[in-house]
Amino acid sequence: MFPDDVRLYPLTDVRLSGLSHAEQVARLSDGGARLIQLREKYLSPREFYDQAIEAMRVARSRGVRIIINDRVDLAMAIEADGVHVGQNDFPPQAARRLLGDGAIIGFSTHNVEQAVEAAKMNVDYIAIGPIFSTSTKDNPDPIVGLAGLKRVREAVGKIPLVAIGGITSENASQVIEAGADAVAVVSALVLSPGEITAQTKRFISQLSLVN
Repeated sequence: MFPDDVRLYPLTDVRLSGLSHAEQVARLSDGGARLIQLREKYLSPREFYDQAIEAMRVARSRGVRIIINDRVDLAMAIEADGVHVGQNDFPPQAARRLLGDGAIIGFSTHNVEQAVEAAKMNVDYIAIGPIFSTSTKDNPDPIVGLAGLKRVREAVGKIPLVAIGGITSENASQVIEAGADAVAVVSALVLSPGEITAQTKRFISQLSLVN
């Protein structure tokens, strides 16, 4: 189940931050993050495994839950709290069979039609985006926008909705007001490694003011 008290959902990025996944988890959790996704597109499987093991050690010592992006096998191997899969990744239904009912399963969508289909699946949350222009993905999908986010919210009912793509501390509150339960953030948190903890605190403080 996606935690109903989580509004900020950080994603790690080694290339952007210049820090290991474990160090990012430490700094994000120092800022108050309690659910963090490890996302890795460039390390070898073994390198990612080694870093993920260390990140899990840090997370467990701090009461932080860890979601693995794409890699269901890695999530199983390190006993992560769940996995996030995309439209062309391992099917969420198969991930559920492998990881069990207690795992958090998230699924990426990029328009109303995909979100409606995702809401019929046994997933714990739907990610929708990009809400705004983003530079952290090669060949990103068309921008959804706040209006598109509102349409998705109306279409999928009460299933937790995580917005992603171009979200900053300046627009995050608008995203929650438009219908998202939480915001997934990469660049605005980890691009300046020395500011990760302070930025995380800033996000959480601002989001706590939104009804």
